[in-house]
This record gives sequence, structure tokens and C-alpha cells, in this order.
Amino acid sequence: MSLRTTLAHQLDRRLVQNFILGVIIFNAVLLGLETSAPVMAQAGPLILFLDQLCLAIFVVELTIKLFVRGRDFWRSGWNIFDFVIVGIALIPSSQGLSVLRALRILRALRVISVAPSLRRVVEGLVTALPGMASVFLLMGILFYIGAVMATKLFGSAFPEWFGTLGHSLYSLFQIMTLESWSMGIVRPVMEVYPLAWMFFVPFILVTTFAVVNLLVGLIVNSMQDAHAEEGNAATDAYRDSVMAKLEDIERRIGEMSDRKSS
Repeated sequence: MSLRTTLAHQLDRRLVQNFILGVIIFNAVLLGLETSAPVMAQAGPLILFLDQLCLAIFVVELTIKLFVRGRDFWRSGWNIFDFVIVGIALIPSSQGLSVLRALRILRALRVISVAPSLRRVVEGLVTALPGMASVFLLMGILFYIGAVMATKLFGSAFPEWFGTLGHSLYSLFQIMTLESWSMGIVRPVMEVYPLAWMFFVPFILVTTFAVVNLLVGLIVNSMQDAHAEEGNAATDAYRDSVMAKLEDIERRIGEMSDRKSS
């Protein structure tokens, strides 16, 4: 057995995958501890050493994957994702690039590529993007129409909320999220315009309860489809395995028959 085959077999072992997952979680905890000044004052050098050790493990893992899979490494979106995340951590951070130190926490996202259940969630979300784009376009049209109407209706009396198109868009977004929408915005407006509820209540019903639930439904449906496809793929693989075993048994029976006849 060649070295490449041996390494490929080791990478696919459940023990190795669980080890990498554990390192990812441990590294995320270390990066959180680095934000605490008292902790860094007591155990700063140890935490930094362990952080670099985790990064070295990630680099070794990716190097082995590159060696084992060659060009096939770049055909997997998850491999490219891991490569970018680890590559960002390897860029030396200076005073001008201090933001890169904050981006090191992105290494925690590697848990998505390691955990199959999380991969299914992300794949379902990506599958839902085309439908989500249509929903976002619809929501954008509704927001634009609502913002123009709100500016025309309430802008003169409440310029801080509806004085401009931008202010109206932001206020309507706050209303859609139901964050202090009644006591914070709508009731003060209704003190001046008693019939303002005839605008705000339908807007909430359409955007918050109809469009947002439609968006959630698209994501859930895409996740169900991705799970069903994965189940079909597993069934096909099992069927192919059974057929191969049956063909092998048939071949052996044929060889035994030939030997008896001879």
C-alpha cells in the first residue's frame, strides 16, 4: 500500500475527523480567551502557544489533503473554504492589518466543513439562494413603495423617522423586526395621524408574517430536498454495493460449476 493511499485512509477515519473537530472547538475557545485581559495576563504565553499549535495542526491537515488528493482537492468547495480560512490565519498581522487578528475566529467556521449535519444546513441554504433572491426582490419593492408612502404621509411631522427616503426605509425595517414598533414609532405617529394604523398594520402583516415566513419556507424546503438527495445517494450506494456482492457470488458459483464440469 502506497503512502498516499495510507494517508487517504487515515484522513477518512472517524477518529481523525473527530480529532480535527475537537481541535477546531478548542481553538475557538482559545481565541475567546484571548479577548480577556485578566486571562491573558495570567496565561497569555500558554494560550498563544496552544493557538499556534492548533494552527499548525490545520496546516498539516491541509498539506496532507493536498498531497493525497492532488488536483481533486480544488474540485471540492469545502476544501477551498478550509484553505481560505487557514490561509487568512497565516497572513502576518501588523498594525495596519490588525483586523486580520480578529478574522482568526473564522477558523471556528471550519466546524461546518467537518460536521455533516452542518454541511447539509449550509448546502440547503445555498440551494435556496435563487428562490431567496426573488423573495428579497419582492421585499425590496414593498419596502420602496412603503418608504415613499411613509415619507409623503408622515415626513413633515416626523422628519427624524420619515423625513427622507433613507430614514423611512430604516424606520420601516425597524417596524418589520417588531423592535419597539408600537410604543417607539407607531403610537407617536397615531397621536398626530389617528388613521396611521391603516398603513402600518398591513405593512407588518405583509412583510413580517407573509414574506419572512415565505423566506423561511423556502429554506426549510431546500434543506428537506438536500436531505432527500443525500438519502437517495446513500440508497444508490448501498444498492450498488449489494449488486457488486451478488455479481461476485454469481462469478464464484460459475467458477465452481466450471471446475465440477471439467
